[in-house]
Amino acid sequence: MEQADQGAVRPDSITEVGEDAVMSVAVSPSVPTLTEEEQEELRDELLRVEDEVVTLSQVLAAKEKQVADIKRKLGITPLNELKQNISKSWQEVTTSTAYKKTSEGLSVAGQKATAAFTSMGSAISRKFEDVRSR
Repeated sequence: MEQADQGAVRPDSITEVGEDAVMSVAVSPSVPTLTEEEQEELRDELLRVEDEVVTLSQVLAAKEKQVADIKRKLGITPLNELKQNISKSWQEVTTSTAYKKTSEGLSVAGQKATAAFTSMGSAISRKFEDVRSR
């Protein structure tokens, strides 16, 4: 890992962890009473796990930076990704059963509406011809 990346911490992680935080935690009455030795072991384990979380967050941040650099080198921009995501989503929508049924229903309704308007238009035209011929 690069030296510059070691200080990076993800914004959603806890920034202040340490022995002070561990010591300030009050023992809940529902927790079984632990011996002083067990408490010390748990505090040590907590500190180790918190350190691991910080390390993993730093590694993740470095990997995210690496992904961004690779995408930039490949010419993959956020706009291109958005276009691809929208295209893929639209394709998934248009191939769904619900979309197909809705599309078929609207097509039938459109055909019926067209036939009705054509019929009504013809009837109105005949009426006007009848009125003109009288």
